[in-house]
Amino acid sequence: MTTARRTAARLVLGGTGPLLLAVAAAGPAAAHGAPTDPVSRAVACSPAGGQRAQSAACRAAAGAGVAAFDNLRLANVNGRDRQVVPDGKLCSGGLAAYRGLDLPRADWPSTRLTAGAAMTLTYRSTIPHTGTFKLFLTKQGYDPAKPLKWSDLASEPFATATDPALANGAYRIAARLPSDRTGRHLLYTIWQNTSTPDTYYSCSDVVFPAARKSTAAAASATPAAPEASPTKSAGAKPTAAPDPSKSPAGVTRTPVEPTQTLTSAPGETVAAPTKGDRTPALPLLAGGAAGLLITAGAAYTLRRRR
Repeated sequence: MTTARRTAARLVLGGTGPLLLAVAAAGPAAAHGAPTDPVSRAVACSPAGGQRAQSAACRAAAGAGVAAFDNLRLANVNGRDRQVVPDGKLCSGGLAAYRGLDLPRADWPSTRLTAGAAMTLTYRSTIPHTGTFKLFLTKQGYDPAKPLKWSDLASEPFATATDPALANGAYRIAARLPSDRTGRHLLYTIWQNTSTPDTYYSCSDVVFPAARKSTAAAASATPAAPEASPTKSAGAKPTAAPDPSKSPAGVTRTPVEPTQTLTSAPGETVAAPTKGDRTPALPLLAGGAAGLLITAGAAYTLRRRR
């Protein structure tokens, strides 16, 4: 090879060297990730967050410091999260480039969840990695206006997933939410890789609405008003007329005229009238009076003839 060719080769290799290093450095970056549902603070405040990135909380975070949403990681933590990441800096992982995510405020872009319901956390990534996801939720009584501390989180994760499959650029972790949360909370995700020395940290703001009484429960708690009978006063128990053709063995029932109606006040029992206390009907009274008049008239006539 001539001297000119050697010189040209050196120039080509020298020029492409930095480019190769840049490509090599960019390769691992594609494997980074963060939750997109429930949306994490890092994603919400990035260009991928859309309108959420224009929120007051994201603007404040940008002024304090927010780097690439998918690169919030620490190396060689090896499960010592509570010893390595200090209180008040859980959302940034203690990294100065993400300190804006630690701002204590109650207006971060949030996701609405239902306590006790099933949920699926979607964690955006591009290259499969092995490792374990741990999902924590703040305890009831958490105050978003105060810096987040480890003691604000439950001591144990409410869901874990080891080596989930990467599908369509995301990991999906199915979980069942605790049933005793209301109001604003924070879902804290830790992804500890086993194929790399890195651990990723994410904060997702969520809101649990207050539980509502079901319509059925409300209806059962309110007693229904009694319906008034068209023939009896409201509240009176209907009493069926006795059937003259039917009576218990050994009992003689006195028939009741069809024109009679037996009524009773609540709790009273009305006996059928007997022959001794039955009132004669009006036609019988009229007929008896007429007979007496005729008899009296006949007697008077005979007396005059005598």
